[in-house]
Amino acid sequence: MFKWVKSLFRPPKPAGPPERIRLFGTSDKPITEDGMDVEEGAWRIESQEKRTVRLFEVSEPGVEQCMLTYRAQLKTAGVEGGAYLEMWCRLPGRGEFFSKGLHNKVQGTTDWASYEIPFFLKKGQRPDLIKLNLVFEGAGTVWMKDVELLRAPLK
Repeated sequence: MFKWVKSLFRPPKPAGPPERIRLFGTSDKPITEDGMDVEEGAWRIESQEKRTVRLFEVSEPGVEQCMLTYRAQLKTAGVEGGAYLEMWCRLPGRGEFFSKGLHNKVQGTTDWASYEIPFFLKKGQRPDLIKLNLVFEGAGTVWMKDVELLRAPLK
């Protein structure tokens, strides 16, 4: 019985490989400009306090019944408390919903590594706007590159 109950809370599995919706490179201009520079093919983002850095928005992505994945390469220096990816999906007539990478924060000083967070859309859930952010829980510097939004169909 425990397995049955556990299966109720398990996220759906993708029915195929992920497809890229959008790749963002340093030629793309982030929404937040404060504390942002381009350095060695990556964005260098500095924070002196807790804050949310608004990076990119994808309007009318034309997706539903899929797993969205926000993926990026991150490197850090002296990040206090942690930093993580955050994705918001706006569903017309229903509001905004989020996915946060709280389970996979990066903190301290680290080398390049891949981080990602999922967002599951059911049939009929068609976001008209997807927001990609980076959240700082304290001061520090994050370098970010290879920012991408992917979709994989669900079974």
